[in-house]
Amino acid sequence: MEVKIQTEFIKLDSFLKFCGAASLGSEAKMYVLDELVKVNGEVCTQRGKKLYRGDIVEFNGETFKVV
Repeated sequence: MEVKIQTEFIKLDSFLKFCGAASLGSEAKMYVLDELVKVNGEVCTQRGKKLYRGDIVEFNGETFKVV
């Protein structure tokens, strides 16, 4: 699924909320801390990681591309 952002970057926890993968910020934080989220193929534990266009986020069997 492609997710269009209007800014230069978006933080990982905000992205999970924005694309609907998490309904709450606290949920998004737990998913990241529990090592359930991959960014560009690698497990990411930084909830404030900056995502830029072209980055790929994998979570819960779904793939999201930042565009």
